[in-house]
Amino acid sequence: MPKRSKAYRAAAEKIQSGVLYTPAEAVKLAKATSVTRFDSTVDVVLRLGVDPRKADQMVRGTVSLPHGTGKTARVVVFAQGERAQQALDAGADEVGDDDLIARVAAGWTDFDAAVATPDLMGRVGRLGRVLGPRGLMPNPKTGTVTMDVAKAVSDIKGGRIEFRVDRAANLNFLIGKVSFTDEQLVENLQAALDEIVRLKPSTSKGRYILKATMTTTMGPGIPFDVTRS
Repeated sequence: MPKRSKAYRAAAEKIQSGVLYTPAEAVKLAKATSVTRFDSTVDVVLRLGVDPRKADQMVRGTVSLPHGTGKTARVVVFAQGERAQQALDAGADEVGDDDLIARVAAGWTDFDAAVATPDLMGRVGRLGRVLGPRGLMPNPKTGTVTMDVAKAVSDIKGGRIEFRVDRAANLNFLIGKVSFTDEQLVENLQAALDEIVRLKPSTSKGRYILKATMTTTMGPGIPFDVTRS
């Protein structure tokens, strides 16, 4: 642990206090301040000028990153019959109906995304207490409640991410791995920002993105200005 702490301090010293970096500069610094021996994830946290307590200011959506996420998402699908087979053919990790619902209800959540066909949502909806807090509940707004389960699985496996503002108006999402090139990370970041800006609630007044920070797994935060290039 002391070694890790020393590495963190050394990394943090590379970040100038009071400076807002450009996205490209932040990417370079994120890679330079990675403190893990494994291929760290590069994450971004935005503080939004919205009130999540108001339904019309909830920011939630999905975006397919042009260069993927750098990891293969584990996807489960609640479906039966032909749709279940289509999900399996598309690469779903687990597929089922009542059996899978019972397994999840018992506490199993070893997956990154869940997809369901509309006809099963009456039963899947009972998993709200298990899936809801983890952000795993299928939702038609994010394309995870659909009859086209094959496309949903392919999209998620291919680099689609989901984001949702939390109660404190923070929005967190990943843009790739430290092993990505600078250009790939910047392009993934821009794709995510474009979609988040597109989803700005009409009732949100004033500045929309108040603060932006980039970091790697266990690394220091790097403040950056989303409006600079």
